[in-house]
Amino acid sequence: MTTMYAALLRGINVGGSRKLPMADLRTLVESLGHTAVRTHLQSGQAVFAAGSGDEESLAVGLAAAIEERFGFAADVIVRDHAYLRAVADGCPFPAAGLQPRQLHVTYFSAPVDEERFAGIDRAAHLPEEFRLGDRALYLYAPDGLGRSRLAEALARPRVTKGVVATTRNWNTVVKLVELTGE
Repeated sequence: MTTMYAALLRGINVGGSRKLPMADLRTLVESLGHTAVRTHLQSGQAVFAAGSGDEESLAVGLAAAIEERFGFAADVIVRDHAYLRAVADGCPFPAAGLQPRQLHVTYFSAPVDEERFAGIDRAAHLPEEFRLGDRALYLYAPDGLGRSRLAEALARPRVTKGVVATTRNWNTVVKLVELTGE
């Protein structure tokens, strides 16, 4: 039985560095034996079907192949369709009516707990808010991610220490559910 997955790459094709053309990424994922490979946008999402492996081993294998082929390390998180659907369905903010730039999901490579965020004064960042989910953080930033002081606080090393974290806007979250559900 095959399962559909999305690979979320962190920090590629940003600011002209760590270039990884999506056509090359598709070819690389196929070379690992995966099928039904598609990419979404230029910011590092690949969808594929795999008959064996788990999320962690698939992520490790893809990260190693990227480093070998392209000469740089890339953090990779792999999640299956069921997980991606659960994250979208579990959004604590009313996504309907929001602009995609206002709602984001940060995917984590491992579970995180509230204690990790204890040093963030939530009231000081209002109307921006965040809530935790299963290996995910939902961020409502009404003025967009680029202007978000809360997003800046959430990205500090003391918060992200020991986990890979990569953020996607709500349009991409929804699109990955759609692509992995096909």
